[in-house]
Amino acid sequence: MSVIERKAPAPGRGSVPPRRKQSLRNRIFGNGLRPGFLTYGLLLAFFVGSAYPLWWSAVVGSRSNEALGLTYPPLLPGGNFWANVGEVLDTIPFWTALWNSILISSIITVSVVIFSTLAGYAFAKLRFRGNGVLMVAVVATMAIPTQLGIIPLFMVMRELGWTGEIGAVIVPTLVTAFGVFFMRQYLVDVIPDELIESARMDGANMIRTFWHVALPAARPAMAILSLFTFMSAWTDFLWPLLVLDASNPTLQTALSQLQSSRYVDYSVVLSGAVLSTIPLLILFVLAGKQLISGIMQGAVKG
Repeated sequence: MSVIERKAPAPGRGSVPPRRKQSLRNRIFGNGLRPGFLTYGLLLAFFVGSAYPLWWSAVVGSRSNEALGLTYPPLLPGGNFWANVGEVLDTIPFWTALWNSILISSIITVSVVIFSTLAGYAFAKLRFRGNGVLMVAVVATMAIPTQLGIIPLFMVMRELGWTGEIGAVIVPTLVTAFGVFFMRQYLVDVIPDELIESARMDGANMIRTFWHVALPAARPAMAILSLFTFMSAWTDFLWPLLVLDASNPTLQTALSQLQSSRYVDYSVVLSGAVLSTIPLLILFVLAGKQLISGIMQGAVKG
């Protein structure tokens, strides 16, 4: 018998073999296991776009005010940063404002994380009458703009005699609706009901069950919530500006004192803004690993 061999047609001059096409596509878009050049390019673009304002503030803050009038903005820092920092320290009560910001942000963060975890666990795993209605009420408060409550809140603080005190900034934000909602949504899926039932069958009461079962499972979400809460409290400007005195400000409100009505030295203002950003950058570096692990643990279910 004769065997007829069929040869594949030779590819044309402009055609690309299928494997080569697939390899090129994987390099650009990725193959599901490793991102491609397009993903890295988008991440690099987002990184440059988000980091450039901070870098530009550092560059202008290290130069004189005339750098803003140049045709081509400078890209490298100058040599006036420490002189501008000295002017910031001489103009505003920087160390008092820094201590107030650290104290306020730390107390608010600890309080929000503790109360939000407790309330989130109660809404997620405890069965009581009005659970759903109360949760809807908590979420509904998030739809009310903060500015609508400033006037009645200021009147309450004035009646209590707290105006000008840092307690007026701390007390209204000891717990947040977002924190309760965030912890509730996390704990609903991460803690099986069977694990709680087994703890109760072993004789654990409600507090002990929360301490040994819910709290270890909630640590990644608590780390994320603490980071965002500290950042929100650190950058808060409107309410501290209204309720605190100029002699006892937070860092953000103290920086507003660098601007006069006639002339604004933007190099000094931006050098102060860079100083106020450094604690947040240190916090992100220290808590970055826990933040990423918390995001990954919350994303992987089952």
